[in-house]
Amino acid sequence: MLLFIDESGQDHSAMPCEVLAGVAVAQSDLWNLIKAIRAAEKEHFGDYLRSLRVTELKAKRLLKRKRFRLANQNIQIADDEIVDLAHSALLKGLAARDAGAHSSGVTARELTAYSRAVLAFVDSVLDIAASYNVKVIASVVDVNAAKSGRDVLRKDVVYLFERYFYMLKDHCPDRRGLVVFDELDKAKAKHLVERMATYFLGTKTGRFRSSLIVPAPFFVHSELTTGVFLADLAAYVLGWGWRLASMPQASRNELKRFADKLHELQYRGQKRRRDGSGHWPLHGIAYLDDLRGRLDKLAEGGIDAEDG
Repeated sequence: MLLFIDESGQDHSAMPCEVLAGVAVAQSDLWNLIKAIRAAEKEHFGDYLRSLRVTELKAKRLLKRKRFRLANQNIQIADDEIVDLAHSALLKGLAARDAGAHSSGVTARELTAYSRAVLAFVDSVLDIAASYNVKVIASVVDVNAAKSGRDVLRKDVVYLFERYFYMLKDHCPDRRGLVVFDELDKAKAKHLVERMATYFLGTKTGRFRSSLIVPAPFFVHSELTTGVFLADLAAYVLGWGWRLASMPQASRNELKRFADKLHELQYRGQKRRRDGSGHWPLHGIAYLDDLRGRLDKLAEGGIDAEDG
């Protein structure tokens, strides 16, 4: 199984949460999933997006607030016109970029049709993911969460690997899972690899989980990787649209329909309690308002707590 991972909100510029999201795909399903999503591109935009030189799909651009305002404009467009108008908008944008023009000449009808096509495409992508049994795991973190003072693998990453481990244990215990990150800058990637090595080789829990998770991650270009696009989509939507009753963060109601689909895609399982008295339920999407682990809290004289 492959776990594609991306993050959103770490720059604290706009989003009320930091999100580390992973989408798990069986190797046997990956190519068919990719082909289905590319077919959805052609269905909604009239061509493959790479043919239109849209090389990087980013949820931040696809699902910005303006997209919904444009899609909801009071402009009547028949369903059978949307694809042609959306395709025309993309072609005009491409021609303007090639010519270095300041204006593309895209009409209001074309902009509206394109925005409606984008939202329909995202709906289709999530439905396709469900049809291929893609599972979502994510750590949604309050931007003001207290952080560990130790140079260790962050708690949100540990939680992500915890759920990945139990997912592998439940669904393919005879195979090991690979981890695929969106490309990071060299220094950040090096730091992540070092912290992962320390966790998986230097802690009892990490060594146990390395029995199913290969602790050496791969880094890929997001514009070339459909799996990372799915993770990026999940991270952005969860950061703005997924909320528990206890979460105080602002949200965007227009993203709730996508967040609900991701909520249904999340992994669900259980793990044994430490005292052997039963099992804890595991939900693929976890909310964290404190990134300090058990050792941090013990050092500060706080209460005992799970450390993943």
